[in-house]
Amino acid sequence: MKILVIRFSSMGDIIYTTPVVRCLKTQLPDAEIHFITKPAFKYIYDNNPYVDKLLLLKPNLSDTIADIKSERYDYIIDLHNNLRTAIIKLRTGIKSSTYKKQTIRKWLSLKLNIKLVPPVHLVDRYLKAVAFLGVTNDGRPIDYYIKQDHQLQALLPASHQNNYVAFVIGATHFTKRMPNKKIISLCKQLNYPIVLLGGMDVKVNGDEIAAAVGNNVHNACGITTLDESVFLVSKAQSIIGFDTGLTHIAEAFDRPIVSIWGGTVPELLGVQPYMVKNAMVAGIELSCRPCSKFGLEKCPLGHFKCMYNIPEKPIATFVNII
Repeated sequence: MKILVIRFSSMGDIIYTTPVVRCLKTQLPDAEIHFITKPAFKYIYDNNPYVDKLLLLKPNLSDTIADIKSERYDYIIDLHNNLRTAIIKLRTGIKSSTYKKQTIRKWLSLKLNIKLVPPVHLVDRYLKAVAFLGVTNDGRPIDYYIKQDHQLQALLPASHQNNYVAFVIGATHFTKRMPNKKIISLCKQLNYPIVLLGGMDVKVNGDEIAAAVGNNVHNACGITTLDESVFLVSKAQSIIGFDTGLTHIAEAFDRPIVSIWGGTVPELLGVQPYMVKNAMVAGIELSCRPCSKFGLEKCPLGHFKCMYNIPEKPIATFVNII
């Protein structure tokens, strides 16, 4: 049996496909499992032992379809479910099973601020697409394989190499990020060294936070590569982060984690910490929340209460007692 699993984007959504691929490979040991994604996300499946071949989406969809046809798959498992994957399934004629996005329910939940989407994790929603093959959830975390043999001594000062808190301060959209002054206040309540992680887009934020808090904070934003950042969260005593890819990747290492949510909500997306023994989801109930499915560039009402009003003490207590 030869199976192609499709998920083109984004980082967090692709990370949550890894249990599906693992379950396919381990529960169908004679099957050949291939995965296709965008080139920008190939790193998620680099070194993954459960994938026999990694295909990359080409600029011209016809070229991708030709590649898929040449592999002569028995099944396509479509975990993306968009127009492009619909065209692929139509033009290849391969038997397929498709993840149900519940688009209308999600839209109504967002617009009417009522909970119409069952609180089922995205991994379990994905797994329904392979249930017809007899594949079931193995109850293990997501998979991420660090690419190199990194050393803490090369990435962090001596003061931050043991028992540190990794704080992921980056996120694609503003309404997913906690404001700097809120992060500063929270960091001042933590009893451990803090390593700030994120891309170059939040390096200035990290500099401001480190300057305000003092030597207890090391700003690694924009300095470490993604693979190095993943290594650092894998060695952290605990992790604090927002709704962003690196926070979700951190779940692979089963470290205590605080997942902080502002304008988006985990129930709608089904992406709360998965198979993490010690996890806290921080967010508050507001009539205006969620304001979007994936985040916005500013608070639509201007007050940003969903982040400003999150209590800091429970988060600090969770981290400090570990």
